[in-house]
Amino acid sequence: MKAGIYFTGSGPIVILTTYDSLTNPYLINRLHSKGIKKFIAFEIPEYLAKQKYGHHYDAVMEDVKQEDYLRVIDFDGHHILAKFSFKELGEPIYYES
Repeated sequence: MKAGIYFTGSGPIVILTTYDSLTNPYLINRLHSKGIKKFIAFEIPEYLAKQKYGHHYDAVMEDVKQEDYLRVIDFDGHHILAKFSFKELGEPIYYES
């Protein structure tokens, strides 16, 4: 699994995906279908997402309503920025369609 924080027009979201990169064309299509056409993404280690979200991470992984190609862990921008330091983020990935 890959984990990433996407800074979108409506705020940041934390996602997990089974795709090989945060800009995989199939993942981009999924994001487009949700109205996300421009973003700055940062890859984060999956273990760090699991560590920071604990039981919520496990609940998201067990949620049968979400697919492995796109599992949203968090969409509360204030909560996300409180959990992660910028020092924990990888290099920025810029995308716009």
